[in-house]
Amino acid sequence: MLKLNHINKYYNAGTVNEMCLFRDFNLSIEDGQFVSVVGSNGSGKTSMLNIICGSIPVDQGTIEIGGVDITNMPEYKRQRRIGRVYQDPARGTCPHMTILENMSLADNKGKPFNLLPGTNRQRVDDYRESLKSLGLGLEDKMNVKVGVLSGGQRQAMALLMSTMTPIEFLILDEHTAALDPKTAEVIMELTDKVVKEKKLTTIMVTHNLRYAVEYGDRLLMMHQGQAIMDKAGKEKKEIQIDDILEKFNAISIECGN
Repeated sequence: MLKLNHINKYYNAGTVNEMCLFRDFNLSIEDGQFVSVVGSNGSGKTSMLNIICGSIPVDQGTIEIGGVDITNMPEYKRQRRIGRVYQDPARGTCPHMTILENMSLADNKGKPFNLLPGTNRQRVDDYRESLKSLGLGLEDKMNVKVGVLSGGQRQAMALLMSTMTPIEFLILDEHTAALDPKTAEVIMELTDKVVKEKKLTTIMVTHNLRYAVEYGDRLLMMHQGQAIMDKAGKEKKEIQIDDILEKFNAISIECGN
């Protein structure tokens, strides 16, 4: 289980621009849950992911995974248990390295490199089979540099690479936002397949309300650093896009928009 306990987070603390994003924020996510997170810009969605991953520190509160306090654990150590796919396809892969080299790099995450070769040739067939499962023909381009691939191909690779080593959590930070509609559909189908096959606890931030409704078994709506909607199980299955839009409209009126 992932738990955020009494989280406080300030930006520009002690200045005239001080802003409190999270005040006594609490959230628990059960093992194996697929949580879709929606909300307006500035609502705290990505900041919540950054806090979980250790990209930004908290001012108060604790973060627990499986009952272990990881609040002060550095980001690189958390990455051994957490995989993350970003909005920008370029952030999850190394453009000047080949597909084979990228796969090897991901395969060695969390392991000491020492003076051993960076690419394990004995694993090439395994990499090829993993790429074949994507259905994008990348298994025949092992020596092609990743920088020449399309955004969708790179994002599919980023998704695969983030889950190559044993992880407990998959963090998806608007990972379809930079893709065209058709490619976004392909990536979402791949995401659902990977999550189910590996039984990963997943948090997906998205602006696509249809994806938020169709995928996952829990839905959160964030606003001003709080979860103002939390639907799981049967309630999640029954929710409609219009229900979310109605909530968004109510927020807009409340904020004077």
